Amino acid sequence: MSWIPFKIGQPRKQIVSKTVERDFEREYEKLQKVEDQTKKLHKDMKKSTEADLAMSKAAVKISGDLLSNPLCEQDLAFLESMTALDTAMKRMDAFNQEKVNQIQKTVIDPLKKYSSVFPSLNMAVKRREQALQDYKRLQSKVEKYEEKEKTGPIMVKLHQAREELKPVREDFEAKNKQLLDEMPEFYNSRIDYFQPSFEALIRAQVQGGFSSELVFLPAPRAARQTDPLSALHVVRPP
Repeated sequence: MSWIPFKIGQPRKQIVSKTVERDFEREYEKLQKVEDQTKKLHKDMKKSTEADLAMSKAAVKISGDLLSNPLCEQDLAFLESMTALDTAMKRMDAFNQEKVNQIQKTVIDPLKKYSSVFPSLNMAVKRREQALQDYKRLQSKVEKYEEKEKTGPIMVKLHQAREELKPVREDFEAKNKQLLDEMPEFYNSRIDYFQPSFEALIRAQVQGGFSSELVFLPAPRAARQTDPLSALHVVRPP
């Protein structure tokens, strides 16, 4: 996301206070950073799980190659050791697959779902910005007629311009208020949304130790995931 306001002539009357604009830009910038961080984390998590699986697959191949070594036919002790190693590596690979499946469901998929909100947010911000430009354009038009000599035709045009301005102003104010209300709410919801994912990730890593007995990962509390779309109604996709 990037903040690129439209460029038009400004009406003499200030229609949006500098404080409101600063507040809006601040909240939007915070969400821009969250979007960037979420995308990066999603990408890094996918790389991590792919590397984890590649490692265990390579270990299985190595143990299989060792098991097929001619020495196994000549040395019973070596055969027993390689058989045990091959069994352990296959169990580790199966565990890694289960762990990656759990991480996919409890971390990677929620990250992807969270990221899917931002395109709609960007569109809502653009609609708000377009409404602001329409508001400024019509406000300038009203001011132009207010400065002219108050003849009959001018008064008619002034009245028409004011009537045209009213719904545009109301549309902007509604869009502006909704975003100012919901952007902070959405930003603050990120902790509650991601905490179960990070808990599941930690549990997966802690229980990932491989010793004499394979420890399978219990199902994380994925049901605690909340829907990020509920925190920002204005950007809910259809």
